[in-house]
Order: sequence, then C-alpha cells, then structure tokens
Amino acid sequence: MTAMTHSASRAAAGLYAVETMDGPTAVRGMDAFRLVYAEAFAEPPYGETEADVALTFDRFRTEAAHPAFRAALARTAAGEPAGMALGTTLDRRSGWWDPYVAPADRHRTLCLLELAVRAAHRRHGLARRLHDALLRTTDADRILLTVHHAATPARTAYRSWGYRTIAEVDPWGNGVHAVMLRDRAAADGDQ
Repeated sequence: MTAMTHSASRAAAGLYAVETMDGPTAVRGMDAFRLVYAEAFAEPPYGETEADVALTFDRFRTEAAHPAFRAALARTAAGEPAGMALGTTLDRRSGWWDPYVAPADRHRTLCLLELAVRAAHRRHGLARRLHDALLRTTDADRILLTVHHAATPARTAYRSWGYRTIAEVDPWGNGVHAVMLRDRAAADGDQ
C-alpha cells in the first residue's frame, strides 16, 4: 500500500462510520442504500434512470430476504449516506454465474452484488473499507462480481485488490461486463 493510499484509508476511517447488517436490517434502511445507488449509477457508463433504480430496489427486497444476504453502509459523521456494498452467497440459486461457479461451489462463493460510493465521498479509501467490511460478514472462500467494462476506475480497483477477470459477458443487455473472481486467501492477506 502506498503512503498516499494508506493516508487516505486512515482519513476515511475517521470521516465515515461503516455498519454491516443482515437483510431485514438493510430493508429498514433501504432509503439510504437507494440514495447511494441512484446517485452513483446515474453516472456514465451506467446511466441508470429512476425506472432502473425502482427495478433494482424491487430486487433488493427479494435479495435481502435470503438468509445469506449482507450489506454494508457508510455514513458521514452527520449521518449522510456515503457508500454501500451488498452481497450474498450463491447457495443453490442459479443465475448469470452458472457458467462460472459449479453448483457444489456456490455455498462457498460470495457474490458482490453492488459496491458504490457517492461522488463527493470518493478517493478516501471508502470503497475498499466497504468491500472489506462486507467480506468480514461471511466465511465464503471466494468472491465473484461483475463490473461494467467501461467502468475503468472500478475495474482497476478490483484488480488492485486481487480480483482476476475470468470472462466477459453481457448478461443484462447493457454492455459488456467483466466477471471477476478473487480467492478469500488473497482478500485476507491484503487487509
């Protein structure tokens, strides 16, 4: 870790409180997650509309009902939502990950569903703090995610955190996404 990154991480630790929670707790705080999501994903390359956000948060309720669902929410000292991370183990469910995760491995694989930081709160190490807080809520051996190919800062961050690209897909018809995987040993070794 460079001195600059280390300093930014220390600053973020003092500026933000990160809370981890289960699904029912996350649903009760859904407005905060929605605020972060709507702002972060309205930007290019995502261009999410209010209708897109509404669909995402209909799915949020469904995902949050799963017993393995976990969330992390960062707030400023004043209580303003600043960033979020959502994840769940795959268990027996099927989805876009089917070609990349064998059914026998799903119970040990955390899917990082969303990771977002509002623009005013970026460049303080907050995304990494949220990521790491979410990982501490599970004993999954591997972490799987997708990231829009045009989201260069996010792809760069994930690579620097030990993720590797295992495929490129367009599962939702909104552009190519890198499917990235990280072994838990790498996640624990970098903290």
